[in-house]
Amino acid sequence: MKVNGINARKFLFVAIVVACLGALVGAAAAVKVKSGSRSPETIAQNNQANTAQAGGSKVYFTADISPKGLVAVFKALGVQPQGKVAVKLSTGEPPHSNYLRPELIKDLVQSLGGTIVECNTAYGGKRASTALHLQVAKDHGFTAIADFDLLDSEGEISLPVSGGEILKEDFVGSHFPNYDYYVVLSHFKGHQMAGYGGAIKNISIGIASSSGKSWIHSGGTRRSGLSGNQDNFLKSMAEAGKSVSDSLKGNILYINVMNRLSIDCDCNGYPAEPDIHDIGILSSFDPVALDEACIDLIYKADGNEKMISRIESRHGLLTLEHAEKIGLGNRGYTLVNIDD
Repeated sequence: MKVNGINARKFLFVAIVVACLGALVGAAAAVKVKSGSRSPETIAQNNQANTAQAGGSKVYFTADISPKGLVAVFKALGVQPQGKVAVKLSTGEPPHSNYLRPELIKDLVQSLGGTIVECNTAYGGKRASTALHLQVAKDHGFTAIADFDLLDSEGEISLPVSGGEILKEDFVGSHFPNYDYYVVLSHFKGHQMAGYGGAIKNISIGIASSSGKSWIHSGGTRRSGLSGNQDNFLKSMAEAGKSVSDSLKGNILYINVMNRLSIDCDCNGYPAEPDIHDIGILSSFDPVALDEACIDLIYKADGNEKMISRIESRHGLLTLEHAEKIGLGNRGYTLVNIDD
């Protein structure tokens, strides 16, 4: 069936996305762009200052976006996860989102003996229920390369938030404690609500149960819907991420893949085409340093105007600022190019 010449399925999906985003129009309109732009010179100076002050964290980089490059940047961390390993990623909203393809991640996931894990969404779409989400995971090829587990398919549990300003607890899928080690594999990109999405978003919104996602979006005021104060949402992401990190006691690492750099996230089945060329793959034990390094690379990239506008109009850098403030990690880092 077609609606005014538009495929009905596409029309329905767009309507869902518009409805979800509409809830945040008032909050987003009130968010001010962070004053000033971050020139490459300013980025370098700030990074040197942060590294000197905080000791910095190592972030490894390769320009090789391939199965070999992904394995190499993982091996640069010098760790072999033990026990039952979860690989947290986004399965991607159908039909055209920029999720990490199984062909890229297969070798790494299988070398770890890992189980791919995800949680259901809070905005409708094709991944809002367990049955629909399992079908998407199959259709997108994830169940063909590894075991697959929806962490909140049997409910949720609460994790305490230590030192939070907004949240006291975080709600994650009940299967979360079933794994001994988490490899957080994120597609770095823009985001309609958060400004950008990387490692911090993947361990906060990504590991939250469906109602836990609403909890974060609302700044801890409700368990359904996506509306709330924008800055409280961003701070809540950092705080929820810290609750996950604290609970794992160091048994976690992070990898960001900077390809298909759309201003839209993988929850959008019809994302804008990227203006920035693919950059590379980065890894770290520090999610704050890792996301900061990716942000710095965005600010240095050609064709970055729309991405920077997306990040700053949503006040996205506040997530990094608050994450460092509460002790999730350091914004200062040392970038190690493993291709050299």
